Amino acid sequence: MPFSDLASLSALFEPTLAIAREAGAAILQVYGEEDVGVTFKDDKSPLTRADLAAHQVIVAGLQALTPAIPVLSEESVAVPWDTRRQWQRYWLVDPLDGTKEFIKRNGEFTVNIALIDQGDAVLGAVYVPVQDVLYGGLQGGGAWKWTAGRRERIEAGRLKAEATTLRVVASRSHKDAKLAGWLAEAQQYFPDIELVSMGSSLKICVVAEGMADVYPRLGPTSEWDTAAAQAVLEAAGGRLIAFDGRPYRYNTKENLLNPNFLALGAVDDTLLQRLAH
Repeated sequence: MPFSDLASLSALFEPTLAIAREAGAAILQVYGEEDVGVTFKDDKSPLTRADLAAHQVIVAGLQALTPAIPVLSEESVAVPWDTRRQWQRYWLVDPLDGTKEFIKRNGEFTVNIALIDQGDAVLGAVYVPVQDVLYGGLQGGGAWKWTAGRRERIEAGRLKAEATTLRVVASRSHKDAKLAGWLAEAQQYFPDIELVSMGSSLKICVVAEGMADVYPRLGPTSEWDTAAAQAVLEAAGGRLIAFDGRPYRYNTKENLLNPNFLALGAVDDTLLQRLAH
């Protein structure tokens, strides 16, 4: 099935959003229980019954929707690089992004579903179950936000060259000296920095809807952490780039770790140089 035209891609958009909502409902069932079944993976990251329940819902839904397109989920059995490198198109999924936030019960966790085509994130759904907020975007078709069922078009903001205020969104669970250093350098150009902290891929979505100018990520993430929100951000007119300015692409190497990156709205080259320090 070719996705070179918007009509083919659009046909998958609403069904993907529905699958994200179904996964969110499965997460909320576990969220309401006293014991969410916390265990730890080999990399020491937490895993709960909600992660696995959402994974099962999403994989079943996507396999029914597009049987010929493989699904790579954070909770899948590892796929060998020799197999994965042959994929021209696949679904990239984080069933529950922000498991630490889920365990803390602060509501800042998401369901992430992305369609990758030729290395690009061309369709994305990011659902926030506790808030019933859904972000969706598709390449060439724009980005939207649904709040309690009400739909609105979203666009990333445009940072002006003369701006003195910079709205920065940062990770609630991963603040460190690297971020402090980045903020100190940015303050040379933007004396007034407004810092907002939150969890999961919500940070990228906040940039996508123009509520923040930039999200600098200076720590480890994996490809399933960013793909869905990147699709939303780019559909909204923003960018997710490595610090050397290259757009971030998927399934280009054996490991699934991301480089440090910037998620940002529309900026010119001068402003980009100030941010990519």
